[in-house]
Amino acid sequence: MATGKYSRVDGRKSSSYCSTATIVVFVAFCLVGIWMFMSSSVVPVQNSELSSQETRNEVKQTVPKSVSKQFDDTSGDLPEDATREDDTGMPSKESGRTDEDNSTENLVIESNNENKESQNSAEDNQEESHANESSDEKIESENEQKTVDDDEGNVTGKDGETNSREGESNLETGEAENEGGEMKKNAQPESEESSGENRSKSTEGEKNYEEETSADQIKHVEKEAILTEEKNEKNQDEHSEQSAVENSVKSEEINQASNEILPADAQSEILTESTTQNGAWSTQAVESQNEKKSQQSSISSEKNGHHWKLCKSTAGPDYIPCLDNWRVIRKLPSTKHFEHRERHCPDEAPTCLVPLPEGYKRSIKWPKSRDKIWYYNVPHTKLAEVKGHQNWVKVTGEYLTFPGGGTQFMNGALHYIDFIQDSVPEIAWGKRTRVILDVGCGVASFGGYLLERDVLAMSFAPKDEHEAQVQFALERGIPAILAVMGTKRLPFPSSVFDLVHCARCRVPWHIEGGKLLLELNRVLRPGGYFVWSATPVYRKLPEDVGIWQEMSRLTKSLCWDLVVIKKDRLNAVGAAVYRKPTSNECYNKRSRNVPPLCEEYDDPNAAWNVSLQACIHKVPVDSPERGSLWPAQWPERSEQPPYWLNSQVGVYGKVAQEDFTADYHHWKTVVSQSYLNGMGIGWSSVRNVMDMKAVYGGFAAALKDLKMWVMNVVPIDSPDTLPVIYERGLFGIHHDWCESFNTYPRTYDVLHADHLFSSIKKRCKLVTVIAEVDRILRPEGKLIVRDNAETISEVESMAKSLQWEIRMIYSKDTEGLLCVRKTFWRPTEEEPIKSAIV
Repeated sequence: MATGKYSRVDGRKSSSYCSTATIVVFVAFCLVGIWMFMSSSVVPVQNSELSSQETRNEVKQTVPKSVSKQFDDTSGDLPEDATREDDTGMPSKESGRTDEDNSTENLVIESNNENKESQNSAEDNQEESHANESSDEKIESENEQKTVDDDEGNVTGKDGETNSREGESNLETGEAENEGGEMKKNAQPESEESSGENRSKSTEGEKNYEEETSADQIKHVEKEAILTEEKNEKNQDEHSEQSAVENSVKSEEINQASNEILPADAQSEILTESTTQNGAWSTQAVESQNEKKSQQSSISSEKNGHHWKLCKSTAGPDYIPCLDNWRVIRKLPSTKHFEHRERHCPDEAPTCLVPLPEGYKRSIKWPKSRDKIWYYNVPHTKLAEVKGHQNWVKVTGEYLTFPGGGTQFMNGALHYIDFIQDSVPEIAWGKRTRVILDVGCGVASFGGYLLERDVLAMSFAPKDEHEAQVQFALERGIPAILAVMGTKRLPFPSSVFDLVHCARCRVPWHIEGGKLLLELNRVLRPGGYFVWSATPVYRKLPEDVGIWQEMSRLTKSLCWDLVVIKKDRLNAVGAAVYRKPTSNECYNKRSRNVPPLCEEYDDPNAAWNVSLQACIHKVPVDSPERGSLWPAQWPERSEQPPYWLNSQVGVYGKVAQEDFTADYHHWKTVVSQSYLNGMGIGWSSVRNVMDMKAVYGGFAAALKDLKMWVMNVVPIDSPDTLPVIYERGLFGIHHDWCESFNTYPRTYDVLHADHLFSSIKKRCKLVTVIAEVDRILRPEGKLIVRDNAETISEVESMAKSLQWEIRMIYSKDTEGLLCVRKTFWRPTEEEPIKSAIV
C-alpha cells in the first residue's frame, strides 16, 4: 500500500525540514486512513437500505393472484382488496400463503405511514419481550461497533429475556442441545457467522495496515476512527430509524422467515449497561427511558379512547374475576358443598388487564408441551411437592416436567388407558367413545394421552389447594376448565358424554341421596359408561367398605349395570365400570322410587346457573328424540347431520339438516381458503383454540384434521345448539360473555368471534369483553373477528389501544373481517380490584 510507504520516517534524516515534512505527510495520511475507515462503515448501511427497499418492491410484485376472489360469507375467500388499515386510513395489500413462519411478510405489506404512529409503542414492546428482534441496518452497524469494542463480551437483553427467548426458539425447533441447562449459556445467535465475517474482514485490513504503519500511528488512527465512527453511527441511527421501527414491529415469525434473528450480543448500549455491567445500580438513561415508555403508553391509550390499567389483586397474574371474588366468598354462610369454589362474579366486570408473570415466555409447542412447560409461565411448585412421587409433575431446572402419571396410574397414562379398554372392549377408544368427561382431572395427563386415541376429554377440576392444576393442563396444550361438583349443574347439556371418568377424584358420590352422581347421570349419554377408579373398589378398610356398599345401593337404584370390576396389577389399583340404561323399563320396576324421577317440567338441558336436583331424568326412547340412538362412529359423526334434526327448523331459517350441511360447507371454505392461507397465522404452532360463538361447530369441524382442539362456546343468549356439537364428536360449554370465563389467564392461542361482539354489546359494555379476551389470550395469540363494520371499527380501535398488531382488516358493505395479534405490552399504572383482594 502506497500510504504505508510514504508514511514511514527515515531516522537518519535529522534536519528540521525533514521533520516538518514527515509530520505533514503523517497527518495527511492519518486523514486518508480515517476517510477510508469511515467509507467502509457507511457503505454497508446504505447498501442495506437499498437492499431493504428492493426487497419491499419485490414483495409487492409477488402478491399472488389467487387472493383476488370476492370476500363472501358463503365462500370465505379473501378479496384482492383485503387490506390492513393504517392509522392514517391508507390501506396496504394482503396476500395469502400457507405457513406463517415463511410468508407473513408477504401477507401484510405495510405502508411507511402505518409504522410512524406505532413507532414508540412497537419499540417498547420489542425491548421488553423481543429483545432479539431488530432491523438489518441495526445488525450491520452494531456488528461494526462490536469489531471495535469486542472486549465488552456478550450482551444480554433486558432481564435476560434475549437469551431465554432464543433458547426457547431453538428448543421448539429441535435445535437446542442442552434443554435442561441455563438458557443464557445455551442460546447462540443465529447471525454469528455473518458478524464473524465482518470481524474477519476488519481484522485483515488492520493487519495489512500494521505491516506498513508504526504502532503509534495505528493507535492514533484507530482512536480517531472510533470517535468519528461513533458520530457517524448517530447519524445513521437517525437516518435509518424509520426502517428499524418497521422491522421491529414485525412478528417473530417474520424474523424466522428471513433468518435474520438478532444476536444476543448486539443489543443497545443502554440495555447492556443496565443488565450486565451496572450491578444493582440503574442509569439515568434507563430511568428516563422507562419514564418515556410509561408516558408513551399512556398517550397511545388515551389517543385511542381507552386508558388501560393493570389489575391489582391477590391472585396477581392468575386473576379470574368470577372465581376470585373474595368480597362475596367471605360472606358465604357455608362452604360445605364447595360453594367457595363456584362462580361469584363481581357486580361490574373488570376493565383492567391481568399482569404477566415475571419471566414469562412464549409457550412450548405441542407435542413437546405435553411433557414439559416453562416454570416461569406457571411458577407454582406446591403440586410438585405433594404429588411428585405419583409422577404428576416435577420441577426440572427451568422446566416443569410431566412424566404422565397420576394417583391411579403412576406408571403412565397409556398403560392405564389400555387397562380400561381391555376391561370393557366395547368402549372402543376413538371409535364408539369419542367425547368424555374427566372429573377431578389433576394435571389432565389422562386426557392428554387420550388425544393419541382420537378421544376428546373435557377435563375439569376446581381452583383449590391443588395449586394451578388446570393451568398446568392448559399450558401443556390439554383441554381443561375450572369447575366443581358443588350446588350447581355443570354447564353442559344432558346426555352428551360417551363416558365419564373419575380416578380418585375426591367427590363424595354417595352422600345426600347421591345428588352429585345424579348430575353425572344427567350428562352421561344413555348406554354410556362410568369408570370409577378409587380405593373403595379394591381396598378393604372399614371406610372403603362402607363407601362401596353405599355406592352399590345408589348405582342399583339408578339402574346402572355393573359391567366389570378389574384390578390393574402394575399400578396396584382397581376400577369398576358401570353402564347407564338405554330404556326406562328398570325405573318403572323399582320397588322404591328413590331417587325419584324428575318432574315433567324439569328440563335436563337447562344448565346455566341451575341448582342441582336429586332426581332421575327419564331416558329418551322415541326415535326422533335426541339420545335414543348412539351416534355414528368417529370420524363419520363429525360430518353427518344428527338424526334428531329432521323435524326442527335451523338457526338460519332452513330445515335443520340443510342448515347443518350449509354451515359445515361454509366453514370448510372459509377455513381452507381464508384462515389457513390468508390470515398469516402459523397454524402449526396453534394448539388451544376457542370459538366464542359456535353454532353447529362447523368451524371446529373444519379444523379437526389439524393437531389442535377447539373449545366451542355457545352463549346463553344464543340458540342452544350445544347438543349438536357434542353429537358430531366435538365438545363445548355454555357461557355468558358479560362475565369472565372459567379459565386461567393466557390459556388460548386463537380466539374466534363470529358476530359475537355486536350482539353482546347490547347487554354489557364491549370494553369488558375485550378485557376478558386479553385475559384469556396468550401473548402473540390471535383474535379473528367477523362482524358488522361498525363493530369491527370499535374492536380495531380497542386493539390499537392495547398495542396489538392489526394483521388484517377488510370490510365490504356492512360486514367486516379483522385479525389482530396480541403483544407482550402491559400498562404500568395499577387499578386495585377491591373485591379480589384478600
